[in-house]
Amino acid sequence: MKIALVGNPNCGKTTMFNHLTGSSQYVGNWPGVTVEKKEGRLKGHKGVIITDLPGIYSLSPYTLEEVVSRNYLINDRPDAVINLVDATNLERNLYLTTQVVALGIPVIIALNMIDIVRKSGDKIDIKKLEKEFHCKIIETSAVKAIGLMDAAKMAVRLAAAEKTHQSFALFSKKVEAALSEISTLIGDRAMPEQLRWYSVKLFERDQKVLDAMQFPDSLLQTIESIIVAAEQEFGDDSETIITNERYDFIDEVVSDCVRKAGKKLSVTDRIDQVVTNRFLSLPIFIAIIWLIYYISVTTVGTFVTDWTNDTLFGNWLTNGATQLLTSVGTAGWLISLIVNGIIGGVGTVLGFIPQMMILFFFLSILEDSGYMARVAFIMDRLFRRFGLSGKSFIPILISSGCGVPGIMATRTIESEKDRRMTIMLTTFMPCGAKLTIITMMVLTFFPGSSWIAPAMYLLGIAMIAMSGIILKKTRLFAGEPAPFVMELPAYHLPSLKSVLLHMWERSKHFVIKAGTVIFLACSLIWFLSSFSWRLQMVSNVEASMLASIGHMISWFFAPLGFGTWKGAVASISALAAKENAVGTLAVLNGVSDTANSHALISGIGSMFTSVGAFSFMLFNLFNPPCIVAMSTTAKEMNSYKWTAIAIGYQMALGYGIAFVFNQLGRFLLLGKSFDVGTALAILLIAFVIFLLFRPAYGSHPKAEKIVDGLEASR
Repeated sequence: MKIALVGNPNCGKTTMFNHLTGSSQYVGNWPGVTVEKKEGRLKGHKGVIITDLPGIYSLSPYTLEEVVSRNYLINDRPDAVINLVDATNLERNLYLTTQVVALGIPVIIALNMIDIVRKSGDKIDIKKLEKEFHCKIIETSAVKAIGLMDAAKMAVRLAAAEKTHQSFALFSKKVEAALSEISTLIGDRAMPEQLRWYSVKLFERDQKVLDAMQFPDSLLQTIESIIVAAEQEFGDDSETIITNERYDFIDEVVSDCVRKAGKKLSVTDRIDQVVTNRFLSLPIFIAIIWLIYYISVTTVGTFVTDWTNDTLFGNWLTNGATQLLTSVGTAGWLISLIVNGIIGGVGTVLGFIPQMMILFFFLSILEDSGYMARVAFIMDRLFRRFGLSGKSFIPILISSGCGVPGIMATRTIESEKDRRMTIMLTTFMPCGAKLTIITMMVLTFFPGSSWIAPAMYLLGIAMIAMSGIILKKTRLFAGEPAPFVMELPAYHLPSLKSVLLHMWERSKHFVIKAGTVIFLACSLIWFLSSFSWRLQMVSNVEASMLASIGHMISWFFAPLGFGTWKGAVASISALAAKENAVGTLAVLNGVSDTANSHALISGIGSMFTSVGAFSFMLFNLFNPPCIVAMSTTAKEMNSYKWTAIAIGYQMALGYGIAFVFNQLGRFLLLGKSFDVGTALAILLIAFVIFLLFRPAYGSHPKAEKIVDGLEASR
């Protein structure tokens, strides 16, 4: 038995799904697309599968999420649907409901956030609402876990009864007459319970339905004549007629079923007067980000990481593994591999996971409470000036956890130019993997600093904004940013269970990578650093294969301030996974000989100057992301040329910002003499300023010309 969860974004659907399925859920992608698919078994009902459909506002085929959801409902036909409706915003949420009830599938309406409605003093007549929509309504609060299992059990009972949901008339008589004519014409081409749905879609001239039905031309002409007659009578196009009629029905229902307590400002409105204020919104956002990073990286996070590295991996695992392997007569090279390579490399990366989990915990609170939706609204004002819309901020925000789902999230952006540009820029936001690099450099060179970690987060946004200005002035990306419309949910206290689940979902990717990609990378780094080209084990790492490889490529990184072969190798290994930079440095510095974070700090401290360390951090934050994110970029771009442009731009920005900081930092902070590198850094800054302030493409008679083949490679 399959039950689908359907609802608008931010209506509490994910929280409900987590409560109903618990730990018995599994995540994948819908066949052929990258939209996430979540399924799980209903607690206490092993034969019942709950499918969490993407958050959507309608079943029109305008976004990938809408197409995926309606294809599942029409073609896979779940046994029942739970339509989650935000009770604090019935007018907007019931629009989707008017479409869902026409599918012929048993429907339960879960009237969510009912606790907020009651607190505000509003009254909703449930009996009247049930009568209007001809289905059962359960009052729920996903955050407080009220009524959720009742709604699920009701859906199971309806599905077991094997009854279809009877459609009902909600449009005016003239529109219903036209729909009735169409229904009669296609009666033998669709299941009886789906006739209503197909009739409405044909009236709207839904191209996907027309393509799927494959009607003969004579029938299409007859249907078109019915639609044209209605359009002439109403003086509007058919799709707008249906939309207006739906909202007329909803307005009538709401006015009849809802009684507002008064016009006093709600708690949400009062909070929004402050946090979305034109002048206060950005300072508040910056203060919140600073506080989160201060707790996650500088104070609590540092304490937990030190304990994990020094005690768990340092004293317990390393010493225990060494003693155990020695006692059973293990070969010296194998002890070195396990202790120095695996525990030293992988363990160092895992040591930073507590900091990531603390960061993700706070970010999940911001998301579940409704504040992050406000941040997207705030950023739309700012991003629009830089050529991007608030829609681009959603993938960028997701990338603060991991760049891969952030890149995938760009599919919600309708404008192809905006989508491609967002894919190029979204990984500039420091992800959880890059946090390990930030933390390592802060602990080593800037201990106790509370501003560097949040400054990297804000610098990521600044680089995205500057890049947006520069790229929007080129022919490739010229044009107005896509419009951004977003519903702001009411504020509410997030449930601890939901927050912990979100935290774990984001963190587990790093645990998985530590056991796969980073494990293999650290093992390879150990092998290359422990053996010569003659495959003889060496006691001096300078005689190893890795040292000779590092010396060959170190010239490329020398202008950036980390031209030692160890720094070069760490930067290259980070392309597999950003965490690898820290794991590689751990292996190369023999951190597991003493097996504590202080040994790693000491080793890194001898490799870089403070300016070089900061440059190393900047390079790894803004150069191309990990190989998984790069492959996702290639898949989403669907073009070798556009993939090359994206990765090339990321490499140029990462190298450029690290070069400028190192060259100017050496001169201004370390007292080095003014040289060619310093002059080049100044020229590079001047060139960037020119790109920022030059006329946009098309506004100047000498606007640049770019090969049309790039524009055609869609």
